[in-house]
Amino acid sequence: MIYFVTGTDTDCGKTFISSALLCKAASQGRASLGLKPIASGCEETELGLRNSDALSLIAQSTIELDYEQVNPVSFKPAIAPHIAAMQTSVDISPDTVIKHLSPTLSLVNETDFCLVEGAGGWRLPLGEGAFLSQAVQSLSLPVILVVGVKLGCLNHAVLTQEAILADGLEIAGWVGNIVDADTSCIEENLASLHQLMSSPCLGVVPHLSNGSAEEAAKYLTI
Repeated sequence: MIYFVTGTDTDCGKTFISSALLCKAASQGRASLGLKPIASGCEETELGLRNSDALSLIAQSTIELDYEQVNPVSFKPAIAPHIAAMQTSVDISPDTVIKHLSPTLSLVNETDFCLVEGAGGWRLPLGEGAFLSQAVQSLSLPVILVVGVKLGCLNHAVLTQEAILADGLEIAGWVGNIVDADTSCIEENLASLHQLMSSPCLGVVPHLSNGSAEEAAKYLTI
C-alpha cells in the first residue's frame, strides 16, 4: 500500500516518523520503501546533490533503488522548493511530480509498504498557483498526517485535516510527535487531538533526544 506523509508544518518530524514507520513495516517482514519527490537544502557530494531526509528514508527501506528514484527533484538552497525551482528554471508542476513518481510507484506491490514524504505542509506551493497536494489528489493516495505536538498544534492539525478531507482524500491515520518536551499540558493536548481528529491514531512518539527510527518505531502501529 502507498501512503503520502504530510505534516502540520515544516518542523513537525515527517522524516523521523516516516523512517520509524518504514522500520516498523520492515520489522513485520514487509517490503518497505520511502520516497522524497522534492527536497531542498541538499548537500553537494561526489555523487551529486544529496538530501538528509531522503537518505534517512533510504536507510530504513528494504527495497533498494537508485538515489534519483527516491529523490528525483533536489535543490541545494534550504529555501521553499518553488522559489529554488524558479531560480534554477526547473519545472516542479504537479504533472512533473507525477511523471517522476509514477515509474517508481509502479514497482510497489499491494503487500509492500510505501511512503511518499512531502515537503513542508499540505499546501506546499509548486509555483504558478499549483500545490504538491494536487499531485497527491491525482494519484489518489491516502494520507498519513504527522502532528508536531507543541503550542498551536491543535489549530494546525484541525486545519490540515479539513484541507485534506476537502480535497477528497482519505486520512489513513495520524501520528503525534512531541517535538517540544516543554509544551504545557501535553496529555491534555493529546486528549484533545484524539477528540478532534477523525482518523485513527497510529501512535504518539515522546520527545526522544537523538532518538533513532528503531526507538520511535516502538511507539507506532501500522
